[in-house]
Amino acid sequence: MNATLTEGEVLEKLHECYDPEIPVNIVDLGLVYEINIQPEKERVDVKMTLTALGCPMAGEVMDDVRQHLLELPGVKDAGVEIVYDPPWSPERMSEEARWELGMA
Repeated sequence: MNATLTEGEVLEKLHECYDPEIPVNIVDLGLVYEINIQPEKERVDVKMTLTALGCPMAGEVMDDVRQHLLELPGVKDAGVEIVYDPPWSPERMSEEARWELGMA
């Protein structure tokens, strides 16, 4: 793995992942809580949440995020954990996401 892979590069890649019910990427929605880069294991782990508890698309979102992580240079393994603490709220969204959804 590229030992210089940064959290910013991971976030940039995750901008390509979208909540299937909302046309905004998971980063701007504020769904990504933690990124753990482990160069020695060629692995990246992400802790994230969903906009709704019990979202029926959770498995698909997790698979999409994992596949995007595996596209990063040198990443051979990736994990995605869904957490609900702290609970997601619209206040976590970026200003850009609020504008896009007409909430600004």
